Amino acid sequence: MDYAKAFSGALASIRREGRYREFADIKRRRGDFPNARCYSSATPQDVKVWCSNDYLGMGQHPYVIAAMHEAIDAAGAGSGGTRNISGTTHYHVQLEAELADLHGKDAALLFTSGYIANDASISSLARLLPGCVIFSDAMNHASMIEGIRHGGGPKHIWRHNDLPHLEELLRGYDRATPKLIVFESVYSMDGDIAPIGDICALAKKYNALTYLDEVHAVGLYGPRGGGIAERDEVMDQIDVIEGTLAKGFGVMGGYIAASADIADAIRCYALGFIFTTSLAPAVVAGALASVRHLKESQIERERHQERARALKSRLIAAGLPVYDNPSHVVPVMVGDPVRCKALTDALMQRFNIYVQPINYPTVARGSERIRLTPSPCHTDSDMDDLVAALNLLWGEMDLRRAA
Repeated sequence: MDYAKAFSGALASIRREGRYREFADIKRRRGDFPNARCYSSATPQDVKVWCSNDYLGMGQHPYVIAAMHEAIDAAGAGSGGTRNISGTTHYHVQLEAELADLHGKDAALLFTSGYIANDASISSLARLLPGCVIFSDAMNHASMIEGIRHGGGPKHIWRHNDLPHLEELLRGYDRATPKLIVFESVYSMDGDIAPIGDICALAKKYNALTYLDEVHAVGLYGPRGGGIAERDEVMDQIDVIEGTLAKGFGVMGGYIAASADIADAIRCYALGFIFTTSLAPAVVAGALASVRHLKESQIERERHQERARALKSRLIAAGLPVYDNPSHVVPVMVGDPVRCKALTDALMQRFNIYVQPINYPTVARGSERIRLTPSPCHTDSDMDDLVAALNLLWGEMDLRRAA
């Protein structure tokens, strides 16, 4: 076996497809988001970030930063171990209580990331319920798919947001058969939203548990930032809510919120939880400050929604192919990986605008796009500069415009 040739060949294949991914070496400026310094080229340049998942700019919020500084001074850097072995600090206990309260559940459980939360929790649920059949939306995130695979049980994939198809699949099983419906609220690449209440009605009808991924909605929707389920007043109908601390809350980590027994069972059985060093106290303290602030403050959410509407309106007026959706996600369709990469390279090199190309496997081949993330910190002037640059490049590259 020529190992070197195998690895170089795999990389060459990705490059030929035009989907080789490059990191942008950036340093955000505290208190000046979305401005950053990019060090990817020989000459560092100031850039405007248009692709951050720090949707509300909470990673720059004074309350969050102050809480992190205070935690470092009080507790030091690392947590010191796994949650079972010295890694459960008072900050972890406080944050889990806040998250349980946010979602109206008995308990919450912290993980090092949203990916780990999904993988560990879904696989554990499948193993804890012998014979459990999982029903997964076709557009579910890779972390949910991995959790289903690691669970090892039977599964069905239902067409995206297609309730008749979901019911057809559920109807094929006896009510006594353990069943888990796994889906998201806001789907991050297209920006469409699941009919949560209707899915919960089917779950009740066919005696299934529900597992809802709210990572692109927590902090952003609902009176206290509890997500789409809170906005739609159906949180009590969801058995397990999974969220992240790295997007709307602006820090790092993932979690689930559920009944006391479900959360405790996952705590006791999930290998991804048991064998992972816990989040650093400063990270947890920052997330705690962010969750508490967004439970009370509406300013960030209202401004965020207004900024998303404003950007979509400008892009549509320019004839650019924005994918229509009811959420804050702003996908602009390109449809080719090579041209998508060329577009984002030109935005960075000529206009100091940082956007990442989105290609396979994140999205299906032929649906390559840029995904813009307006925040409360982006100004009208920032939007005008972005739209002008996109409009010019769209013409130069002869890209397809809106029909």
